[in-house]
Amino acid sequence: MRVLVACEYSGKTRDSFIRNGHDAISCDFLPTERPGKHYQGDVRDIINDGFELMVAHPSCQHLACSGAKHFYRKHKEQKEALDFVRMLMNCNIPRWCIENPISVISSAIRPPDQIIQPYEYGDPFQKSTCLWLKNLPLLRPTKIVDKGEFYISPSGKKLPAWYSNSKNWKDRSRTFDGISNAFGDQFGNESRLPTPVEQLSLF
Repeated sequence: MRVLVACEYSGKTRDSFIRNGHDAISCDFLPTERPGKHYQGDVRDIINDGFELMVAHPSCQHLACSGAKHFYRKHKEQKEALDFVRMLMNCNIPRWCIENPISVISSAIRPPDQIIQPYEYGDPFQKSTCLWLKNLPLLRPTKIVDKGEFYISPSGKKLPAWYSNSKNWKDRSRTFDGISNAFGDQFGNESRLPTPVEQLSLF
């Protein structure tokens, strides 16, 4: 299959599809962090180039509920972010998965089809990750491990230790290895994929 991994600079998900024999390309405004097929630029430039499957990781900067206290002053940015997600959902790629943390996508567009955790895929961390799916099966856990350590922030909020140890937003936004591998292993398994069904535009 021709696979587009949108909004990814790490190359992890792209490479998981390549390992499973697919023609995969990642796309982001940032350069790829590991050698591989990558389009540096706007995904809208290539989204209509005949891909058969897409996994998209749109930025959660203006969408994640963890930043809800700032929503009142970023209406424009949030509207643009939601419009971008709608564009991804309404693209002509027959199968797609859109990944984001707990966010306003659930209330503004539709609830996710599935919420997964890194510890269900071999990484001892907790990070609630929502998946919106079209013509793809639910992602199956591969290896359930411990949820990892937590710490209490100065404000009294309980947070996963991995979040505290992350150096910057790029570290915090990367998809964990186990989930990336599951995308390629399971969504890349064509014998498991349902026959595509046309979906009317959401808007």
